[in-house]
Amino acid sequence: MKICIFGAASAAIEHSYVETVEALAEEMAKRGHSLVFGAGGSGLMGAAARGTKRGGGYIHGVIPTFFREEKLESIYEQCDTLTYTQTMAERKTTMEDEADAFIIVPGGIGTMEEFFEVLTLKQLGRHHKAIAIYDLDGYYDTLERFMREMSEKKFMAAACHEMYAIFTDPQELLAYVEDYTPDHMSARSLKYTDR
Repeated sequence: MKICIFGAASAAIEHSYVETVEALAEEMAKRGHSLVFGAGGSGLMGAAARGTKRGGGYIHGVIPTFFREEKLESIYEQCDTLTYTQTMAERKTTMEDEADAFIIVPGGIGTMEEFFEVLTLKQLGRHHKAIAIYDLDGYYDTLERFMREMSEKKFMAAACHEMYAIFTDPQELLAYVEDYTPDHMSARSLKYTDR
């Protein structure tokens, strides 16, 4: 299975996050899965790549050319395949199309954008892939409270909570991704409309 991990590029985060994501990716690779990711060499992107490499897994990195040209962040150079795109939108589309499932680890605004994009696409019936959030040290507790508030106030259908799952245990997370069976809920049931 090709699993896309979305996560922080920041090298300034606590090292405990890095160690935990490395361990997750190593276990993922030992189970026979490959990594699709944003090709970053630092933060939790780098951790996912290093863990996958240590576990013997295949790595496909996807990054816009301007990251290399403008030296915006380090690139993980040991990718088995490194795809350069022209835009961020093309980068995301490539990762989304390549992946069989998504794991979201702690991250900043880029990670939030990626999470909400794959969630929105699933809501609209454009894919039926597993979306698993790895909630390290309660990082995503505030986000989940906000998601609940959105549905309570009718800005989001309550059924949308079924499109993703949150985990603190890596074994449970990987089991969810591996055993995931799409329910193919209709886009209409997942969206409030005027009809």
